[in-house]
Amino acid sequence: MKAAPSPEKMVPVTILTGFLGAGKTTLLKRILTEYHGRRIAVIENEFGPESIDTDLLVQDSEEQIIELSNGCVCCTVRGDLMRTLNDLSVKREAGELAFERVVIETTGMANPGPVCQTFFMDDEIADYYRLDAVITVVDAKHGMETLDKQEESQKQVGFADRILISKRDLVNEVDYQALRARLMHINPRASIEPVNFGQTDLKAIIDVSGFNLNSILDIDPDFLADEHPDAAHDHEDEQDHEHHDHDGECDDHCAHHHQDHHHSHHDDAIGAFVFRSSKAFNPERLEEFLSGIVQVYGPDLLRYKGILYLKGINRRMLFQGVHMMMGAEPGKPWMANEKPNTKMVFIGHKLPQEIFTRGLEQCLAS
Repeated sequence: MKAAPSPEKMVPVTILTGFLGAGKTTLLKRILTEYHGRRIAVIENEFGPESIDTDLLVQDSEEQIIELSNGCVCCTVRGDLMRTLNDLSVKREAGELAFERVVIETTGMANPGPVCQTFFMDDEIADYYRLDAVITVVDAKHGMETLDKQEESQKQVGFADRILISKRDLVNEVDYQALRARLMHINPRASIEPVNFGQTDLKAIIDVSGFNLNSILDIDPDFLADEHPDAAHDHEDEQDHEHHDHDGECDDHCAHHHQDHHHSHHDDAIGAFVFRSSKAFNPERLEEFLSGIVQVYGPDLLRYKGILYLKGINRRMLFQGVHMMMGAEPGKPWMANEKPNTKMVFIGHKLPQEIFTRGLEQCLAS
């Protein structure tokens, strides 16, 4: 597992995704117009009628990099994202461009996986940019139908560190809670909140540190808590699970007991399960198993992340991966009054939970 570089002076990157019409561009416009004091480089892979408003532009240009009136810059990705990021860094170091962070708005039909992988694959990019978070916008009115018909939208939810539900005012409480429960089923590790783009706290969106392996930025202490902080009221009746429970099994209790809603009949291709254990892992066996798993199931693994309890190591290890790219960093020491334990979540496309669970159990130290 390759350790992540130091985050000092690295440029944070937010990936903004969501299906067509969900509200990505509306959110991006607000970030550019209201997040004062920060210069942002925006990378769009769709630059046309749905892109940021022309009144933000200093000039209508055919150049790839366009200056905006608020000191930000906007790029169109006609070629390779990796090349665009390197081009931006070169211009920034030469003093030709000034920006403090990057926001990448993906096309509505895009799987964000390849965009995320860019920050793992190239050493120059990995050393210069820090992937801060994937923010996914879901349309409350059309979200259920989109999840039913478009598997790419399920992947967008699966990759998310934050899920923002737009157009909340267009649906009733029953339908909203059903959508929220379904999103939790697909991705139990992401926070979920309704969003009014005129009132959203932008710091909660662009300063997340949700996609980070650096030791100074520990994993969210609520990560994989027995009761997710955003959903505790939905789990009041949930019983204690085995250490390898499925985080969707509480759905019969979710949405305030609206079992009659059609959500319960969905069989999403993207799903998640959690592995928990109070026993320590044998580090060598675990690394060998995980290396094999990503070779076989890497294309189907969207996100995986966890806090690991390793034998012979007196601190937690922070573990994370995207598809076949995997890394780990030392975290905080285990406290004297703290019982060390492992919590891991795997989010992906029809993953064989039993194979993962059995393999991980065999990696536990005897």
